[in-house]
Amino acid sequence: MTTHKVNIAEKLAAFTEQWAPHRIARVNDYEVKAAKLQGEFVWHSHEDTDELFLVVAGTLTIRLRDGDVVLGPGEMYVVPRGTEHCPAADEEAHILLFEPSGTTNTGTAGGTRTREPVDA
Repeated sequence: MTTHKVNIAEKLAAFTEQWAPHRIARVNDYEVKAAKLQGEFVWHSHEDTDELFLVVAGTLTIRLRDGDVVLGPGEMYVVPRGTEHCPAADEEAHILLFEPSGTTNTGTAGGTRTREPVDA
C-alpha cells in the first residue's frame, strides 16, 4: 500500500459483500479494515489481541457474555483480548476495524465466515 489520502466513504462504496474485511491502511504492524455488516456474526475471541470497532454508519451491537455494547456513528469500542464477543447489526452497518496484521476475523471460532482481508 502506498502512502496517500484515504476516503473512507469511497472505500466502503467500492464493495457490497458483508462480513468481508477490506484492508484500507497499515499502521506499523496493524491493519485498518473497512467492512459492511448485517445480521449476526459468530461468537469468537482473539486470544492475543484487542480489537477496535469504529462505527462509520448505522448501528452495531457488540454482544458480550455480560451485556451488550451498542454503537452508533462516530462511536468505538475496544474488545479486550480473550473476550468472547459477537458483532451484530439489524440493518447494514459500516465499520472500521483496527487490529494487528494477520488477525483472523473469526478468531478462535474459525468456520465458513473466516475471511482473509483484501486490499481495497
